[in-house]
Amino acid sequence: MRDSSERASLVRVEGKVQRMGYRRFVLDAAQELGISGYVRNERDGSVSIFAQGDEEKLSRFLGRIRAPEEPIVVKSFVEKPAKVNPRLKFFEMRYGRLAEELQEGFGAMEREFRDYRGEFRSFKDEFRDYRGEFENYRQEFRDFADRTDQNFKTLMDKYGEISEKLTQVLETLQRESAETRKELTRAIDTLSELVRKFVGKE
Repeated sequence: MRDSSERASLVRVEGKVQRMGYRRFVLDAAQELGISGYVRNERDGSVSIFAQGDEEKLSRFLGRIRAPEEPIVVKSFVEKPAKVNPRLKFFEMRYGRLAEELQEGFGAMEREFRDYRGEFRSFKDEFRDYRGEFENYRQEFRDFADRTDQNFKTLMDKYGEISEKLTQVLETLQRESAETRKELTRAIDTLSELVRKFVGKE
């Protein structure tokens, strides 16, 4: 005996809903919420959904499949009350002819490739932006290198001046030291002579 709180709905959805992965989206939502029924493509490009289950869960399910994410686009969502089918225990995707399903699959793959191509284009734009930033940094590096070269040149010039002054100081000290040694030598010789004369007198 089925729960009296269960109800069923028959939904017709129009828009960009075929070859976009909409049936899979509906199936995943139904299995997550415990809804039974089926989803199938119609030859006119629409999608039909029969869903039944607990009233609260069914309301959540219908609200979710009414607003799928892009690139799926729902332009018309017509819901009608339906009679609960006790033979339906699970939710399933009802497939069409093999050629139609192949077309569905290839269409979904094409959509995925389009999405990735769009993402790659976005990355390409980002790389262009980064390249522009690197060009700015490259100019900054050039300016920094120029400043560094100039600072190094200034430092070497200062070092040359300091080295020259140190050389002059050392040369001066060496001259003064030599003259000082000569003076000391003369003073010592004079003192020695005086000592000898003084001792000789004794």
